[in-house]
Amino acid sequence: MNFARDVVESAPPGRRALVALGRGGDRRVWSMGELAHCARTVAFHLDARGVRRGDVVLTLLGSRPEWVLTLLACFRQGYVALPCTEQLRAGDLRQRLDVAQPRAIVADERNADVLDAAGWGGPTLWAPWGDWPARDAPAAAELAPEDPCMVTFTSGTSGEPRAVLHSQRYLGGQHLQAAGWLGARPGELVWCTAAPGWSKSARNAFIAPWLTGAAALLHDARFDPHERLELAGREQVNVLCMAPTEYRVIARRAEPHALPGLRGLVAAGETLDPGVLATWHDATGLWIRDGYGQTETGQLTGMPIGEPARPGSMGRPLPGIALDIVNGELVLDPATDPTFFVRYIGEQPPTGPWRTGDRVYADEDGFLYFEGRSDDVIVSAGYRIGPTEVESVLAAHPAVAEAAVVAAPDQERGNVVRAVVVLRAGHAPSEPLARELQEHVKASTAPYKYPRIVEFAAELPRTASGKLRRAALR
Repeated sequence: MNFARDVVESAPPGRRALVALGRGGDRRVWSMGELAHCARTVAFHLDARGVRRGDVVLTLLGSRPEWVLTLLACFRQGYVALPCTEQLRAGDLRQRLDVAQPRAIVADERNADVLDAAGWGGPTLWAPWGDWPARDAPAAAELAPEDPCMVTFTSGTSGEPRAVLHSQRYLGGQHLQAAGWLGARPGELVWCTAAPGWSKSARNAFIAPWLTGAAALLHDARFDPHERLELAGREQVNVLCMAPTEYRVIARRAEPHALPGLRGLVAAGETLDPGVLATWHDATGLWIRDGYGQTETGQLTGMPIGEPARPGSMGRPLPGIALDIVNGELVLDPATDPTFFVRYIGEQPPTGPWRTGDRVYADEDGFLYFEGRSDDVIVSAGYRIGPTEVESVLAAHPAVAEAAVVAAPDQERGNVVRAVVVLRAGHAPSEPLARELQEHVKASTAPYKYPRIVEFAAELPRTASGKLRRAALR
């Protein structure tokens, strides 16, 4: 399979493929034929700069057509795409340059300074580019399932980011989650808001929608909760895929409401608390369907389409995916996962069952619930305490905007629960409020889980993709 040739170039040329919204309010609708033509032209320019099959092409672009076109050119010619988020700083980029050794970079001109600071001096295509004249690209590569395709760096939640190498089968393997979780239909419009550079972005920003005949929406702008709702309604988005943090912020600041055409809401990355689920359901009549996956594995679970969401659950395993719970840890049989990675760059391929490092439990119907990373579980006086549950209880308090829970060493108990709390506007840190939060947790869950230490902060440390950095809190 060659994704660019067999999915894009083989589609009806007039079929809507992409709706691109720019920072200045500009809007352009792209057809499959236009994308296929322009991707071949990008391939010509990369080839002219010495890029050959198997070479890495790094992208440093926002959610704009140039990013999609560059990835399509890579998929067509057998180049290895390395999409990066524009939030990276020079040190982050330097690490990626050292590890992946890209042959060329396609970047927005606004990122020239950070590339220069990272020490890049190789071939570069600068965006935005105009309407290049048509050029004859090299022939589309004949690609095997295990040929290299894409590199994505892990988010670095618990350590240094690692370079995950996926093969060509990763692209076609998105059929599974596209049909079983994302759920877009032919002719519909999907908006996956994840920025380029993260695992969920490329696969749900355009790969999965196109595999099911849907179109994709791109918006090259910072997140604004009010604007997000306005655009989703104006463009009549049918399936909205957002980070849990975005759902939470909109629920608290922008008052979600029914949107014309909206048929599906999906999320993955962190557990959504029951209050946010209820707010969105009351406003739209739709349940946010949670899912779970890793950079290394792709999507593994999802709330089934058509069933009410179960608060706190990341759904069931997708069809055919063999997951087991071993001593509380979620374990995958890689042979059953069509999007399992090849290896970390610079390391040997993994063998045997894949230990996710995530602690989960299953209810009587097989729905899975995330408890926390294995190295995040707090053992206090013999009790094992998952931080997510305590965080959800704290977040339900009217004074709390966000909360994070980690272990703090204690001479008598080994560890105690430590909560770091971000307050809502109108509330100020105080000892009485800290005690109130402790009593709130005691009243809402088993008392041994309550945070014996409560601290206040202006914000929580997060990775560039928005995930909580517990290692930094510890």
